[in-house]
Amino acid sequence: MEHVGIVVDDLAAAVEFFVELGLVRQGEGPVEGRWVDRVVGLEGVRADIAMVQTPDGNARLELTKYHSPSSQRSECNAPANTPGIRHIAFAVDDIDAAVAGLRARGAELVGEVERYEDSWRLCYVRGPEGIIVELAERLK
Repeated sequence: MEHVGIVVDDLAAAVEFFVELGLVRQGEGPVEGRWVDRVVGLEGVRADIAMVQTPDGNARLELTKYHSPSSQRSECNAPANTPGIRHIAFAVDDIDAAVAGLRARGAELVGEVERYEDSWRLCYVRGPEGIIVELAERLK
């Protein structure tokens, strides 16, 4: 997989959220022109993108803020069982510290931090734009 794309309204807040999770900024910039119109199947695209990647370099996210054309508004706080891509999972070393850091930036727990058998502690966190991130701490 090359990357996962996430469309957001507040690009700076989304970048901050994922940097707090430990992802590293790769770059940012504007995207527009006929080539992008043809790729995404829209007319008059004007957008800003930011790329962030995991510290090991094995996974990347493309965060995109479209300035034009205007979009259909969808429910930002859709529940976890709504059809479509609902969450992205990240392994963390300390789930309590990760949750605390994200909460300090305005994120909220969707449910609770729970233990799955003797192997994982898991939770869902909702960040900017209603993005749901699963945090997974492997138990030793």
